[in-house]
Amino acid sequence: MLPNMTHSHGKAVLDDLAPLGRELRRAIPDVYKGFGELHHAAFAAGALDTRTKELIAVAIGVIAQCDGCIASHSRGAVKAGATKQEAAEAIGVTFLMNGGPATIYGPRAYAAFCEFWDLEHPEEADSTTTVAE
Repeated sequence: MLPNMTHSHGKAVLDDLAPLGRELRRAIPDVYKGFGELHHAAFAAGALDTRTKELIAVAIGVIAQCDGCIASHSRGAVKAGATKQEAAEAIGVTFLMNGGPATIYGPRAYAAFCEFWDLEHPEEADSTTTVAE
């Protein structure tokens, strides 16, 4: 029997990365400033709205196998108004584009998205769509 293992793929990932990022940001503030400006420009609403861009970034995070990217952009997609179904479908495309590895990182991304969505919408949280392991 496997031990009961609970993994957080959302807030805990970002909490773990935050002090590391702050330390490096102090060493190279201009680089972080430039990256922040690029981030702001890339996610500004245009022909694609911010929600769609954040969902694209979640999918790229799955393909890149980057837990920090997955967590950050899952949070961003929730804040931009994405639904659990939209996240699931965006993640589903990664299965086609990246095969087996996406079937590992895709569920992580969906768990992260659901974690942030449930935090943002506690009155609508549905435990049947939240991935615990």
